Amino acid sequence: MIVSIEEICGSFAENKDQAREVRENFIKARLAKKQPITLDFTGVDSSTQSFIHALISAVFQDYGEAALERVQFKGCNKAVQSLITTVINYSLE
Repeated sequence: MIVSIEEICGSFAENKDQAREVRENFIKARLAKKQPITLDFTGVDSSTQSFIHALISAVFQDYGEAALERVQFKGCNKAVQSLITTVINYSLE
C-alpha cells in the first residue's frame, strides 16, 4: 500500500492531527497485519519535525527496528529525509 502524504496534507506537512490519522488508520493497521506500507512524500516541499514525530515515532517505539523492514519512505527531499532519520533514531533509542 502506498499512502500519498501530499494528497492528505498538501505540500507543507504540518498538521499533527492528520499525521496521527495516517499513523493509526494506515501505518499501524498495516503493521498489525505484518504488511508493508510506503509513505510517499512526493510533492511535499517541507514538513515540521512535530508532524514527522506524530506520524512515525510511536510506530518505531512500538515495533522497534522491525518497522524498518515494513515502513518505506518514497519521494523525500533532503530536508524531509533528515527529519525522518532524526525521528527514527530518537524513537529507537
